[in-house]
Amino acid sequence: MLKPYELLESVLSQIEKNIRNNINAIILAKKYSISEGHLRRIFKFAFKQSIASYIRSRKLAASLDDLLKTELNILDIALDFGFDYEQSYIRAFKREFGLSPGELRKRRKIVKINPPLNLFRENKLTNGVIFGPDIVMVPKFYIVGKRHSIPFSDSITMAPEMAKQFWEKERILINEQVNPKVYIGLTRNLNIEKANSDYLPSVQVSNLKNIPPGFVGDKFDDTFCARFRYIGQHHYLEINRNRAREMYDTIWKNVKFRNDIVFFERIDTGLYDGNYCQMEWFTPVNLEKK
Repeated sequence: MLKPYELLESVLSQIEKNIRNNINAIILAKKYSISEGHLRRIFKFAFKQSIASYIRSRKLAASLDDLLKTELNILDIALDFGFDYEQSYIRAFKREFGLSPGELRKRRKIVKINPPLNLFRENKLTNGVIFGPDIVMVPKFYIVGKRHSIPFSDSITMAPEMAKQFWEKERILINEQVNPKVYIGLTRNLNIEKANSDYLPSVQVSNLKNIPPGFVGDKFDDTFCARFRYIGQHHYLEINRNRAREMYDTIWKNVKFRNDIVFFERIDTGLYDGNYCQMEWFTPVNLEKK
């Protein structure tokens, strides 16, 4: 099984090499011995677009060469790039470029294409790959969990262990969970002088009215955040000290924190299929111009 960076790098390469052939998610999934559904989810998680739309966009871009530099008829071009019918090619072409193939041939208008996707070496981790940051709006949500005060020096080791303990033994006691498959680990109150922080392994709930004894609730308000996306070749419960340190070392290089330092990781455990774990990491950002 390929590591995440090598898998995505190879998928992108195969798409470009087979741009004139019948390449699709089904064929690629079989080549890499993973499920088609999981390949689609990983690709969209990594690149924020579906693999089908990316392949179609790249085929349409490649077809411009034949359209403008040869006298091939449109049907032959359509079939050569894997479209079943001339009309399906024309419809897709018009959605992509805003005019039909025939109109482009006649008018010779400049059109914008979507270039090939690339992976950068700085995205590569030992057993994973990380993307970001991108800026997102996180809507308000409520969480309930077990709060722990963690020394900075032990946070990389203790946080994963506390997360595992909570997920395997404690979350079942929490009522009114919004999505029982999603884990949220919230860090607040980083105290530089005392060299510690509060870590809250938790699940999202609909409200904070029914918190079980021994648990605490918290609220994250509507906030613009920097988001990183991580794909690792391991189970989500195997995010250990070394993997966490490598991930956070990469994130710290790319993030300037606000004064009210807070961040959280989000793991949808339902996305794990036995091969690759997916995780998101968020921290508030200030978008005001200075």
